[in-house]
Amino acid sequence: MAVQALGYAGFGSAALENWREFGTGLVGLQAVERSPSLLAFRMDDRKQRIVIDRALPEGARFFGWEVADAAALEALAAELERAGVEVTAEPRSLADARRVHSLISFNDPGGNRLEVFYGAEIDDAPFRPGRSISGFRTGPLGLGHAVLTVENIEAVMPFYVDLLGFGLSDYMQQPFRAYFFHVNARHHSLALIETGRNGMHHLMVELYSLDDVGQSYDVALSQQDRIGVTLGRHTNDLMTSFYTKTPSSFMVECGWGGREIDPSSWQPYQLQHGPSLWGHERAWLPAADRDVARQMRMRAAEGGARAGSGDRRQLQAVLRNLPVVGQRQQSRSLIRRFRRSANGKQIDRNPAPYSSDERHPKCFLKKSIALPHASSAALRS
Repeated sequence: MAVQALGYAGFGSAALENWREFGTGLVGLQAVERSPSLLAFRMDDRKQRIVIDRALPEGARFFGWEVADAAALEALAAELERAGVEVTAEPRSLADARRVHSLISFNDPGGNRLEVFYGAEIDDAPFRPGRSISGFRTGPLGLGHAVLTVENIEAVMPFYVDLLGFGLSDYMQQPFRAYFFHVNARHHSLALIETGRNGMHHLMVELYSLDDVGQSYDVALSQQDRIGVTLGRHTNDLMTSFYTKTPSSFMVECGWGGREIDPSSWQPYQLQHGPSLWGHERAWLPAADRDVARQMRMRAAEGGARAGSGDRRQLQAVLRNLPVVGQRQQSRSLIRRFRRSANGKQIDRNPAPYSSDERHPKCFLKKSIALPHASSAALRS
């Protein structure tokens, strides 16, 4: 698999000051001035992970996918060109702006600008979060994950799977169609939701502490109309999270406790029991679909479904009582695949700190917990 991780993401927006307050005061990112029209955020020892660019139109976006080295970048570019994809070898000036050694760019079938790079720059200064948090889980897992809305999943999925080498983790058909893809041990670094239009749904960042997520949730609750999806826990990546509306037209998911998988042995399967074990009331869903999602959560609760070790027995109980969504014969097949998956493994609740590079395993120090909180002005938007 040539692509190793989601390295960075960028978005067009004129609301730089709103983004600064949101990124530092709510999410806990470190803001870095690049120019009067460019705001960057750090999450770890890398010079930047998220970029907000006033020069780009509202709604414009780009995603930086990381490969190992120059040879991997050249091989991927050649494979894309053989498939008829128009690839641009970007100049040194853009590589400098992205804080990487070299990159190429191209578009996916949904019109999203993708950049593939190697050689991300490491900052000499330690990461200093915008408010007191224990840090972000990045390292070999990458920035987090990006979820895109697409007009039609079948038109986009082969591009990522067949050309870019992404692996399918799992998928669901109700209460909405969604497919989840991995490039490393993170359960998914990319997901596609079929909504009938191409766009950006959310960007996920994973924090080291559940309390970090809870305190971010408190900040979001203190701001009018900031919550996009309430606190809850996912069924596939087991993330406990909430979604907050950004100053742009998409959300950021703040999560904790995401599962890791073994990409070499992982078996994809269909999620028959909905996207969430509990919570995650989705304001963005139509009312009828919200009701379906709520019923699926109630079924999971009735069956006693739980995340972590021992779930196979509980999942069986849930699936036996599910409505037509599954069908019993499909459920049996799902359970067999579920047994072969990594679902039975207990999550490490206290993972060792990651830096953005395995060569710098202790770059993020626990002493950052003692950093002062952001000012009260930074908590308002």
